[in-house]
Amino acid sequence: MTDYHRFSHDAMATSFEVIIAQDDVDEMYAAQAAQAVFAEIDRLEDELSRFRPGSDIFRLNQLGAGECLAISLAAWDCLNLAKTVHEETAGAFDITVGPLMHLWRDAEGNLIQPDEERLELARHSIGSQLFELREEGCLVRVLADHMVFDLGAVGKGYALDQAVQVLQDWSITRAFLNAGDSTLVALDSPSGEETWAVTLADGTQEKKLLHQALSGSGFMVKGAHIMNPRTLKPVPVQGKRSYAIAPTAALSDALSTAFMIMTPDEIQALCERYSEVEWMEI
Repeated sequence: MTDYHRFSHDAMATSFEVIIAQDDVDEMYAAQAAQAVFAEIDRLEDELSRFRPGSDIFRLNQLGAGECLAISLAAWDCLNLAKTVHEETAGAFDITVGPLMHLWRDAEGNLIQPDEERLELARHSIGSQLFELREEGCLVRVLADHMVFDLGAVGKGYALDQAVQVLQDWSITRAFLNAGDSTLVALDSPSGEETWAVTLADGTQEKKLLHQALSGSGFMVKGAHIMNPRTLKPVPVQGKRSYAIAPTAALSDALSTAFMIMTPDEIQALCERYSEVEWMEI
């Protein structure tokens, strides 16, 4: 019978879990691999968190219109993915909407009606079309003042993708990764099992995953916290939760947020364009 080795670690304002279920891996080796995974996640948080002075994203948020910054490959990867998803979702996903959170919510997190003048000013610094990327040198150029980059909707997924690479370096292929129950990654299944079975948020439905990532977005935990980049308004609170399944965790992470804003027809059209992407709403 396969032993399941479980390890957890707090980072990026959530709890990461690694489950290793490989017959030729004992507890000690699994623990060492998990620690290597968590060290990589901590390193990425130092690079990607906008709240850590000296991080790439913190420094990026200090730039004015026309200024450039060379950033790490990790930050560049996240920005490149974010810009691509922004384009593929017709602006439904945008990592620059941070200022809206401060305008539409008070210190206690309650929704308020923002001052129209401040909202109009924010319009000039929101939009992923307002930054440019150059692969050579990993350069970012911002085209507006007061931009706020926030990788909260893609960073955890990216960290899980890098965790997969770490496990592969340790010759571990039968594993399952979890970031706060909102983004999951299933690698090879345990011996004797065809897939990894996941119970979804409503507690009644199960999804089987293999070599896939699944992310969910909704309002159960944080309330009205999702901003619509198209309208610059909060997405109305609803009881349903939107799930995206994709080949990578960073992509599923981003798409689950975008799916909260897109119409069903838009989502279905995107899934038809990319056969490895699936959508569920529960």
